[in-house]
Amino acid sequence: MPNPSENRIKKVVIVGGGTAGWMTAAAFSKVLKNNYCDIQLVESDAIGTVSVGEATIPQISLFNSILGIDEDEFVRKTQSTFKLGIEFTNWRDKGHSYMHPFGDYGSNMDAIQFHHYWLKMFQQGKVPDLNAYSLAAVASKQGRFTRPQNRGNSPLSNIAYAFHFDATLYAKFLREFAEKHGVMRTEGKVKNVTLNLQNGHIDSLILESGQKIEGDLFIDCSGFRGLLIEQTLKTGFHDWSEWLPCDRAVAMPCMAKDEVHPYTRSIAQDAGWIWRIPLQHRIGNGYVYPSAFVEDDKAIEVLQAQMESDPISSPNQLRWKTGVRKKSWNKNCVAIGLSAGFIEPLESTGLHLIQSAISKILGMFPHKGFDQTDIDTFNAQSQLELERIRDFIILHYKVTNREDSEFWRYVKHMPIPDYLQAKIDLYKSNGRIYRQDTELFNETSWLAVMHGQGIMPNGYHPLVDTLEETEILRRLGHIQSVIDKSAETMPMQSDFIAQHCMADPI
Repeated sequence: MPNPSENRIKKVVIVGGGTAGWMTAAAFSKVLKNNYCDIQLVESDAIGTVSVGEATIPQISLFNSILGIDEDEFVRKTQSTFKLGIEFTNWRDKGHSYMHPFGDYGSNMDAIQFHHYWLKMFQQGKVPDLNAYSLAAVASKQGRFTRPQNRGNSPLSNIAYAFHFDATLYAKFLREFAEKHGVMRTEGKVKNVTLNLQNGHIDSLILESGQKIEGDLFIDCSGFRGLLIEQTLKTGFHDWSEWLPCDRAVAMPCMAKDEVHPYTRSIAQDAGWIWRIPLQHRIGNGYVYPSAFVEDDKAIEVLQAQMESDPISSPNQLRWKTGVRKKSWNKNCVAIGLSAGFIEPLESTGLHLIQSAISKILGMFPHKGFDQTDIDTFNAQSQLELERIRDFIILHYKVTNREDSEFWRYVKHMPIPDYLQAKIDLYKSNGRIYRQDTELFNETSWLAVMHGQGIMPNGYHPLVDTLEETEILRRLGHIQSVIDKSAETMPMQSDFIAQHCMADPI
């Protein structure tokens, strides 16, 4: 048996900064403690970073808590606001809106999911729409926010929330954290990558300055270029653009004029969609569009026409190919972030996928032997996670009444993956939804989007009929009343931020 301490990874090299690089560096510096190994991050100020997401999902709080970050300080330093969900406008039909809120709808009864009881009554027109039973949906539309409180069975005890933040400021915040915990940053562009002739592993990076950087484990956070995972190791790519044709975005921030509410807005266009992400110091605006249907100049025109004030910077144009690498971990290189692939920012999963990849590689942290079974398991889990997220995003486009443009006719009638079709068919029959394996989005999320996009099941769970309709209506009414009263006790988000975590003016 080899001595484990002699076979351990002695040097981790991270290529690329930005959000992916510094999230990785910060997490590694926290977990690989007591001088377990050296961590070096190589980045160049001359190479711009891509901030694909300023909106997040609730899992980001777990990442910050693992690092031991004070949430109020984080919110102040990144100009954050809070997020209780996403509002989708014009997706089912022009003029129609629905919420995909965080947290649960109502509460389950007699071991049967809540939505089946609601569905029976809703199909008869006896109860309001689904959002009335979500505290996140009700509070967000009123502009209210608070953190979870110790209130027993009250919905106030289980408030799930995320953040809108400036991704550049978040990377800066994490850089300070990582360097404080021993990460060494090296400024410079990578000119060449040397490989081990025997096993094809990466041996070292050669910078333009001539500096040679050797390592045992290399993390590719170089963005869409995939400097190590693709340009060097030729890993290959699964192209998903047939299902997700949006392959470009233009972003322009502006100052806020309207009330800043704690939710992201996604507004469907004739092709693609526009985001509105409110921060403390500005509004993030962007138009995600398919180049096959919209020209770049037209995209800028469409976005600017819908902004609430003049842009405060020039357009930032992004291009990508929707899909993933055939392997996220190849030999002694792990791709994290955009270098591993990109779906699109519709459900704010970009930063979560960074976080998830970091968690998986730390959970399967290798030794210098790099067991292939570890690598294969990592890649299988990564592929499954990405495919499930992909299918959830496709759902938003596929299930629509819109046929008013070439784009919407294409996505409405396109063939879709078998898993997604089975999920839709199951819900259409009797409203059943099941979370499979370790897929990111739970039953609540699938319900929000399938109902929001207009799927009405043919039936409901038959055991709902064990309760009298009068009793179901009484319980639903009670749940709605509790949610309304709970929302009334929550402060306005602006007041909450002013009291706890107001950022300094920039």
